Amino acid sequence: MAVADVLRPVVESVVGGDVLPVSIRAWDGSRLGPDASPATIVIRSPMALRYLLYGRGELGLGRAYVAGEIDIEGDIYAVLALQDQIRHGGGQARVGLGWRGWFSAAAAARSLGAIGPPPPVPAEEARLSGRRHSPGRDAAAIAHHYDVSNDFYRLFLGETMTYSCGYFARPGWSLDEAQEAKYELVCKKLDLHPGDRLLDVGCGWGGMAIHAARHHGARALGVTLSRRQSELANALVAEAGMADQVEIRYLDYRSLAEERFDAISSIGMFEHVGLNRLANYFSSLYGLLRPRGRLLNHAISRPPGRSRFQPTSFIERYVFPDGELHEVGTVVSAMQSQGFEVRDVESLREHYALTLRHWVANLEDHFDEAVSIVGPGRARVWRLYMAASAVNFEAGRTSVHQVLGVRSDESGGSGMAATREAWSGWEQSFDTVARV
Repeated sequence: MAVADVLRPVVESVVGGDVLPVSIRAWDGSRLGPDASPATIVIRSPMALRYLLYGRGELGLGRAYVAGEIDIEGDIYAVLALQDQIRHGGGQARVGLGWRGWFSAAAAARSLGAIGPPPPVPAEEARLSGRRHSPGRDAAAIAHHYDVSNDFYRLFLGETMTYSCGYFARPGWSLDEAQEAKYELVCKKLDLHPGDRLLDVGCGWGGMAIHAARHHGARALGVTLSRRQSELANALVAEAGMADQVEIRYLDYRSLAEERFDAISSIGMFEHVGLNRLANYFSSLYGLLRPRGRLLNHAISRPPGRSRFQPTSFIERYVFPDGELHEVGTVVSAMQSQGFEVRDVESLREHYALTLRHWVANLEDHFDEAVSIVGPGRARVWRLYMAASAVNFEAGRTSVHQVLGVRSDESGGSGMAATREAWSGWEQSFDTVARV
């Protein structure tokens, strides 16, 4: 029998019917699904089935994809939509195979020669050791994700080298425009003025620090636990002619206890702070602020529930080991418990979905170059995780919030304007910045 005929009952059991919205092509050339399909799932060998048997759910699929035993040709979002249907229901879809389905799958695997010892775990899978969220383990987790290659990130992040969501406040904006707009929005919320000292925690490649110095006259310090980020960030600071106003350090923010700042931005770093360390995190940042100083915490969030990623999830094993997403109410309470007065909360969920779709498109346009830089496995990891993340933001399963807090002075003075509109004159400010 053709491989596709052997797999047909298993596939139909998974999708809950005989209508397959995408095509499947097996290693013998046989196919399932429509001829005219937006995407084709390619099963390259029996080893792909072995990955699925030993790593049920998304971990098995992820390992097979990273290893190249399963590939996705065409529209990756069409495949993710099918996965979404299977996982979360809809129509006749069922979640998982069930025991009968797994028996059928095992029988199919046996007849196709897929039964054997566990397949090798791809080298791209994270292997951390030590106490969770200790400085050493945090540094290793950061290095796993960010010390991949600056050239690789440049392929999809664009000219701003900004690895957080943009702010698409106007239709038709480019990715770079949206990223500069996000920096300007943060600067306005922090009410930065010439001479103000800004700390950017988890500064990435220095984009926020450079923007704040160039357009608001701030004296900025950026800190990161990624050595490669710090090296390129310092080079970009020098290239921008901002070395007298911007400093980038390869440093843990917890080592800054003796310094004081007028404002702190934390953009896309908070996901690496564990639930058990929220109090320490906000206490540390509160202590670094002068009275009337502000903190803007920009972070991916999720609905109420478990903050940690599932141990066998693709994102935990391949993307953000030890990462945690917190419900925004928990974040607000944690900030206020450490002395901050929370003054503003804004969701940018749809903006992150748009940002991710830009990143995926850029990566796919330069995929061969990405493979030449970081290898096929890691390029696949980023393609899959960013596309899946876009779908999750669009579905509301994840969000992103900017939470603004202030350290009031002894008399309760916050230094905040009486109305939100005072700093939401962002549009006029960005128009000025865009012309510079």
